Amino acid sequence: MTSSLKIDFVSDVACPWCAVGLSSLERALERLDGEVTAELHFQPFELNPQMGPQGQDIVEHLAQKYGSTAEQQAANWEALRQRGEAVGFEFRQGGRGRVWNTFDAHRLLHWAGQQSGGAQLKLKKALLQAYFGEARNVSDRQVLLDAVAAAGLDGSRAQAILDSDEFTRDVREQQQFYAQQGIRAVPSVIVNDRHLIQGGQPPEVFEQALRQIASAPADAG
Repeated sequence: MTSSLKIDFVSDVACPWCAVGLSSLERALERLDGEVTAELHFQPFELNPQMGPQGQDIVEHLAQKYGSTAEQQAANWEALRQRGEAVGFEFRQGGRGRVWNTFDAHRLLHWAGQQSGGAQLKLKKALLQAYFGEARNVSDRQVLLDAVAAAGLDGSRAQAILDSDEFTRDVREQQQFYAQQGIRAVPSVIVNDRHLIQGGQPPEVFEQALRQIASAPADAG
């Protein structure tokens, strides 16, 4: 018998480990085909909510945030690139260039989550590709609209959202909700509103965890 799981994927489109984690989760779900079906929802988290419209150079940003050198960052990026490659996500060889504000991206993702046909997943992947695969500015309106088009969504409707403050309150409320639940780092994968899988885990870790959750009695603590 196939088990159905609700999965909330709390993440930011500016988070490289979220790209790895999503690809890993997809691989795990492919392996569980026939055993588990998943209802996947993307929830908002901003790594840099105060980031201004001009963004910030990535080397400068990571040096300020973590005290890392350019050499350390390059080594970390290469390790990350290899992790992505192993699960089918291609990071741009030269890195991502700058850090950008991602709030408008989250507003569009909230809207996409109201559509059918896996629209939210398609938009999420298009945004991750734009930033990590192409080093594009994911706060730029045209880049956002290009991602909307790549996901097969209505560009004029997306334009109207970007021209307004629509879904601002919804995104803020969701961010606050997950902060109150203790989510401080991403990706955070929450299954059936109660089981937390933290970080960009390998596919086999997601596979084992999801199989265990799916096979547990419904009233198990």
